[in-house]
Amino acid sequence: MKNKIFSFLFCLLFIFLSGCNVWDNGQNLSSDLTTNAQSQFVGSEQSRTESEDINLSSANQAENNQNLLIEILNAGQADCILITLPGNRYILIDGGNNNDGQKLVDYLKSKTISNIDFVIATHPHEDHIGGLDLIISSFDIGKIYMPKIHDSDVPTTKTYEDFLDAVSNRGYKISPAKAGSTLLDEGNLKLEFFAPNSDNYNNLNNYSAVIKLTYGNTRVLFAGDAENVSENEMLKAGFNLKCDILKVGHHGSNSSTTKEFLEAVDPKEAIISCGMGNQYGHPHAETLQKLQAAGINIHRTDQDGTVIITLDGNSYTISKHKDINIDGN
Repeated sequence: MKNKIFSFLFCLLFIFLSGCNVWDNGQNLSSDLTTNAQSQFVGSEQSRTESEDINLSSANQAENNQNLLIEILNAGQADCILITLPGNRYILIDGGNNNDGQKLVDYLKSKTISNIDFVIATHPHEDHIGGLDLIISSFDIGKIYMPKIHDSDVPTTKTYEDFLDAVSNRGYKISPAKAGSTLLDEGNLKLEFFAPNSDNYNNLNNYSAVIKLTYGNTRVLFAGDAENVSENEMLKAGFNLKCDILKVGHHGSNSSTTKEFLEAVDPKEAIISCGMGNQYGHPHAETLQKLQAAGINIHRTDQDGTVIITLDGNSYTISKHKDINIDGN
């Protein structure tokens, strides 16, 4: 009798764990909290303009034509990037801090967004995925990407649990973000992952998904929180890192943006997402000095507000919007 009861309970447990598995490759990687965590995975002429006091409708202009719009949202000491593709398709890279979630939801709804084609969580730190549980609960999502984290590094934070619970509750799966894979390849539009290149790091930041977007003649590199270890891997892998615009890694920390990496990317513009007077001192002086020495134009969300890049396939413009702010802290 005891054997029958044990077998019955074992079957129930197996079904429960299988149901929780929303990694799209079905691979279960760990136990305890990590069981729950990992089982959830499945050259042209360039122009610049600066505008300080403009209203929200100007941020929607690119949605009505063949322009591509990138919004580096002012989320304080956090990352959140909204990309509007031609044809009103949307990509969200990270979701700010926990306290930013509702303001981000409200902002997207103000743009009449009801579904997001791709959500990319670069890595499971609170300042990148904090608001994503609300996003996943509030919008229809086409596909979710996130790097797989080694068992020993899986976070045990409530923020990460909330993110995974939101994915599971909606019945979604998480596709692994990894170097060498392509998210989109449509004519003059391409979105590809350049990192992570390994499956085990000593620092969660180096698991960061690094993404290159190409639209016509303009290229943009989103570096997440990738640090020098990941940057060196990308250099060794031989990726074509050269871009016009660099979303600077790790909020401008001196742990990222090595001299060699910056030379390979060779951007004209650098955008840093950071909070005013943040406790980490981001962006660090060393990083700013490297960018300035290379003659790169620097844009900062703590000073400029939300930075919006409009790409038409031939050139780009950059505008600054202090009135767009999703910082909930």
